[in-house]
Order: sequence, then C-alpha cells, then structure tokens
Amino acid sequence: MAGGTVPVPTPETAPFWAGTLAGELRIQHCNSCGKYYFYPRPFCRYCQSRDVEWRTVSGAGRLVSYVINYRPLPPADPAEPQVIALIELDEGPRMLSNIVGVAPEPERLPLDARVRVQFEPRGDQALPMFSLDHEAPVQEAPVQGATVQEAAR
Repeated sequence: MAGGTVPVPTPETAPFWAGTLAGELRIQHCNSCGKYYFYPRPFCRYCQSRDVEWRTVSGAGRLVSYVINYRPLPPADPAEPQVIALIELDEGPRMLSNIVGVAPEPERLPLDARVRVQFEPRGDQALPMFSLDHEAPVQEAPVQGATVQEAAR
C-alpha cells in the first residue's frame, strides 16, 4: 500500500506509536477489570478506572468486516484500491486498519479469516496493517443474538 498520511502522536497515543516503531502492537489493559481496550485513553472504557497500562499483544486476530475502497483520496495512490478492515484482536478489542498482501476481491477476503499484524513505514512512523494468516485455521465467530431468520419468526 503506497502513500498515505503520516500519523502525529499525541500524549495519549505516544506509547502506541512507539510500539509500532519497535514492531510491536501495544494496547491498553485495565488492571482493575482485566480488560484490554482500544483506542487509547487515560481510563478504562469498561469500568472507568485509571489503573491502566500499555501491554504488547499478539497482533493476531480475525477479520470482522471490510470495505474495498476503489477511490482512495490523496495522498494514497488512487490507482490502488484499499481494503479498510475491522479487525478483532485475540485479546478482545476491535480496531480499524488495512488488509494488505491480498488482492482486493471479496472472494479472497473471507469473514472470520485469521489475520496477523505487520508494520508499514510511513514517514518517521510505522502503521499497523494486517495480512491474512494462511497457516491459522478459520474459527467460528461467537454467536451474539438471533440471526435474521430467527428474528423474522
């Protein structure tokens, strides 16, 4: 994936971006309730505790949803479609990112596919991107609520 903006770290996001430069995906963990969360903030989104810390996570997860952007805006290369994806990390949080290393075609992007983080240099920063992990088995997503067919009954 060529081109794109360079992130500017803030005090809240500096540990995240320092991790990407080190080749690590770091997210926050609440020491009070034990949950991981993303996006960065000074308190837990679940219990509002300020007893939080940054931890390096596995970088593995699953593809929850995506959109193929055939007309990316500058400074991204408009000739190269982007796969903008919602990734659920194995540790629980979801994050938006890009899927790289695969043709931007729906038949090549199965939902619930296992993914793994990689880091793309961007200016003086590095962006977390995800690629399909072809060696990991596809896992069934946990069912939450009724299916459309069940709800129609």
